[in-house]
Amino acid sequence: MMELISNTPHDAFFKQFLMHPDTTRDFLDIHLPAEIRGICDLDTLRLESSHSVEESLKEQYSDVLYSVKMQGTSGYIHVLIEHQSTADKKMAFRMMRYAIAAMHRLLKDENGPLPLVVPLLFYQGKTSPYPLSMSWLDMFALPELARRIYSEPFPLVDITVIPDDDIMQHRRIALLERLVTLISAEYTTESQLNSLLSYMVQRGHTDQPQVFYRELANRLPQEESMMTLAEW
Repeated sequence: MMELISNTPHDAFFKQFLMHPDTTRDFLDIHLPAEIRGICDLDTLRLESSHSVEESLKEQYSDVLYSVKMQGTSGYIHVLIEHQSTADKKMAFRMMRYAIAAMHRLLKDENGPLPLVVPLLFYQGKTSPYPLSMSWLDMFALPELARRIYSEPFPLVDITVIPDDDIMQHRRIALLERLVTLISAEYTTESQLNSLLSYMVQRGHTDQPQVFYRELANRLPQEESMMTLAEW
């Protein structure tokens, strides 16, 4: 269990200070990274309600949330105050999770842009300097792969842009082979197989579905599966 520091009243005192915009303005002016400080209009700071920290963790953390104009748009700065003497190994992930939760809560228009939430940790533990990475991507067993997955556009299979010739090849060859493999491995129940075949008939464009079924049945080793296909 993580050890709580003895000066928790000091932490509460610090949070009370940060609940005053003038004090927070000075704090952020000093401690925000220069690139972020340069786009923030600290004269627009406004204290917001924050419900990020779970009730069970409030002895270990407290937080303050401020809204601020960032290049003319609404942004937020979420200050998380760590009350424990031992650094949380998952702190960077916790901060990312809190930031995403705040984005979800603060998103007023589902079709609008996501609100930018800047996480900032206030640390006063025993180990100096802060001993852990502040990148949540370093929490993964394969951090470089995680960076590629979560820092680049997600993979997309957009069938609407696949050429018709390729789709026809997939339907006649790849789909058939994959379907045979899955049925042969008995990964599907009879009802699932029936649903799949029904879907293919309804959504397909062939005028000879029986030819497809016969070809599929001829490739299957299971007698039961062949009987199911024969019924079609």
